[in-house]
Amino acid sequence: MILANTQPASYRLRSQRDFRSVYGRGRRASGEWLTVVVWLRRPGEIPAPRIGLSVSKDHGGAVRRNKLKRILREAFRMERAGMPANIDVVLIPKKRDDNMPLAAIRCELPKLIAKALRAPKRPPRRRSR
Repeated sequence: MILANTQPASYRLRSQRDFRSVYGRGRRASGEWLTVVVWLRRPGEIPAPRIGLSVSKDHGGAVRRNKLKRILREAFRMERAGMPANIDVVLIPKKRDDNMPLAAIRCELPKLIAKALRAPKRPPRRRSR
């Protein structure tokens, strides 16, 4: 089954290596509903922003976590046109008891990405052995 509004696999962060790159080199910004980690890739690699989702088990069972991920993916898909093409974004929802409204996420997402891109660059983390 092919859905019309799905994102191609190349527009998603899928490997542990991709997530580590974003977490290690990215810049963070937090809002009321979520935290974003944004990393500027080199131009020309992939011609669109890429998304990764990190929804922990603290958010509830699989059904609730999957619903959160669907809401976050939809908000990202709807706001993707206004984002820089060479960014990788990891979305981390904050733990809340109430449901996440799509409208609030859509409003907050571009603001948080812009805030993260303006944030000062953090020094690279040292890996412990």
